[in-house]
Amino acid sequence: MSGSAILEARDVSRSFGPIEVLHEVGISLHAGEVHALIGENGAGKSTMMKILSGYLAPTKGELLLDGKPVAFSSSEDAEDQGVILIHQEFNLAEQLSVEENIFLGRELKRGFFLDKKAMRAEASRLLSELETRVSPNARVSDISVSDKQMVEIAKALSRNARVLIMDEPTAVLTNREAAVLFRQIERLKAAGTAILYTSHKLDEVAKIADRITVFRDGARVAVAGAGEMSEDQMAQAMVGRELSNLFPPKAISPSGDVVLSVKNFSVEDIVHDASFDLKRGEILGFAGLVGAGRTELMEGLIGVRGAQGGVEVDGKDVALGSVKDARRAGIVYLTEDRKGRGLVLTQRMRENLTLLALDRFGRYTIDAKAEDAALTKAIAEFDVRAPSRDIRVGNLSGGNQQKLLLAKTMLAEPDIVIIDEPTRGIDIGTKQQIYDFIQKLAASGKSVIVISSEMAEIIGLSHRVVVMRSGRITGVLQAKEINEDQIVRHAMGLEGRAAA
Repeated sequence: MSGSAILEARDVSRSFGPIEVLHEVGISLHAGEVHALIGENGAGKSTMMKILSGYLAPTKGELLLDGKPVAFSSSEDAEDQGVILIHQEFNLAEQLSVEENIFLGRELKRGFFLDKKAMRAEASRLLSELETRVSPNARVSDISVSDKQMVEIAKALSRNARVLIMDEPTAVLTNREAAVLFRQIERLKAAGTAILYTSHKLDEVAKIADRITVFRDGARVAVAGAGEMSEDQMAQAMVGRELSNLFPPKAISPSGDVVLSVKNFSVEDIVHDASFDLKRGEILGFAGLVGAGRTELMEGLIGVRGAQGGVEVDGKDVALGSVKDARRAGIVYLTEDRKGRGLVLTQRMRENLTLLALDRFGRYTIDAKAEDAALTKAIAEFDVRAPSRDIRVGNLSGGNQQKLLLAKTMLAEPDIVIIDEPTRGIDIGTKQQIYDFIQKLAASGKSVIVISSEMAEIIGLSHRVVVMRSGRITGVLQAKEINEDQIVRHAMGLEGRAAA
């Protein structure tokens, strides 16, 4: 350990009503140390982080700050004492500028007036340290998701944290941005900050953690020092079983039947002359760097964005001007933004599940019994784990939200399923379940498009891979061509353009 314990949880339990989600667990955060907390979705990590940062109080047990018992009255109280949480879900005011968000509630003043010059200079310095080009003047609603994450990090850095708790900070960052963050973490370590770091990317954990604590089902099941656990051992401790075969065997080779043909397709000023085919029973991967235009291509295809070009479904020309048109043609899209656009977080599971297929549950009034029956089936089929059927979807773990989104989409009985970042922010055990589900879809004769920024995911799942760069398709790979070297070469523009 690099220094004394700044913040410690001892024998902490937490209950929500009659359900106990943390069972007498402990964790200590030391000065100058990165302590990784890992576990499956629903293991209790988020609850522990909220207790440590003043968002929740423990039901039993105690917190110690500098060796003395402490009870944070709120997150603001914890922040005032140097304990800062960077949320996985952004905690930003969308209509304010980047600079205003960084200093919101803690504005710098000169006398009675705001010191805008000082705030502008400090915001510019913080953003420069994070090597992001976002302007302090930019409105948050106008910047990218990864830039929003960097603003959250800048906001935390501005507060001189003694304890910095980071919840999946790289989930939406590019590799370059993640490398910048890791350099900042090293700088904070050297300055004596205690860091609690959670991530489902076990290679990151192995790279930066000095100590690792593993939670499973609300209990602490392992604690290890740096280098004492391999990534495989971490995964096994998290899920309580071997995960040697993360990707199931690929479904039998797809038939030659083309179910979707896209020709010379352009989307706004982002995607240019894209052409590809999708076969029955095929998993077609879309790879490329962030900003390559993969998501925009699919959003254009389902009518969310303005697009031009030819689309055929089962050999017939179709006009897809809206999500409803796409659904009528048998095409559904699972957004990468499950919290913002995929699910209604304030509603219960039942209302979310049936939203795409309401016409199946009554024309003038909704058949609640039929909805309940559909939910019972979905919970069993997709292994959705929730303490109550009436829970608000926003209170489900990320993995269970994604399973519910899959169930909701499949209730529309599509023939073509487009899945954007299927396992972003999801633990390795749930990843395995989702990979199995995708393979079963293909084996049943459905056709699947998978967009993923995880190379292993693209290689492990896909029958063929379409690679994009700067809004254009640069290659289509199959069989032995589907490897990291070939994908990277096409994504970087080192190989010529090809037609699908």
